[in-house]
Amino acid sequence: MANETSRTITLRPFDESVDEIAALVTEVVGLASELDIELDSETAERCVQHLLYVNQVNQVMNLTRIKDIHDALILHIVDSLALYRDLPIDPEHFLDMGTGAGFPGIPFALYTGCSGVLLDSVGKKIDAVNAFIDALGIEDVEGIHDRCESYAMKMRGRFDTVFARAVGQMSMIIEYGTPFLEDDGYLVVAKANPEASELKLAEKTAAICGLELVGCDEFDLPRGLGHRSVFLYQKVSEPRIKLPRAVGLAKKQPLAS
Repeated sequence: MANETSRTITLRPFDESVDEIAALVTEVVGLASELDIELDSETAERCVQHLLYVNQVNQVMNLTRIKDIHDALILHIVDSLALYRDLPIDPEHFLDMGTGAGFPGIPFALYTGCSGVLLDSVGKKIDAVNAFIDALGIEDVEGIHDRCESYAMKMRGRFDTVFARAVGQMSMIIEYGTPFLEDDGYLVVAKANPEASELKLAEKTAAICGLELVGCDEFDLPRGLGHRSVFLYQKVSEPRIKLPRAVGLAKKQPLAS
């Protein structure tokens, strides 16, 4: 990975008024309830603050293509929290692979109080994420700039839950996520409308990696903003091959075909 110079991200006070922020908080609480997510107003306000910081930094750095704040309440906050709906454990230490602007990791950390790592291979995004974490006062959560393969060498078996939200083919996500999982840990993969061929390849890859599909949550986002399939895998055995493989092999030479 090419070296990237860490940059200081300066966050300024919000342009939005107290009443405007309160209206967004009320809105996102209602949107979350449509998916049976109980979101208290304090947590909702911090999630909204994160989103407003993202929009602020997005003016000078490409963090998200979603410009409408009301759409972003759904596509970033609610969509992130929905990953927790069917998780059968209360996580203690999670990993967010390919966090981007901090989704789903920051909303998840705010919602659960769980410690975790937000991982991304783009250094400037992690600089922004760590600025958001500091500004929001989130404890025991950090952004890490690294590739999945190299970070897995340092953090093998260290997480009980790994999240991946719209970061690539499922087979690749499964291979990337497996070495991070402790025994019986869970990999949560969110996709929009995966094709049958992608699901078949994911099934074969999961078997090689020692994962078992134990659940799938299907739902439509509020206001017709898309469909989600959230796949829940559990680590039930050791992988048949040594993981992680070298950087790039998961994409160039998939484990199953």
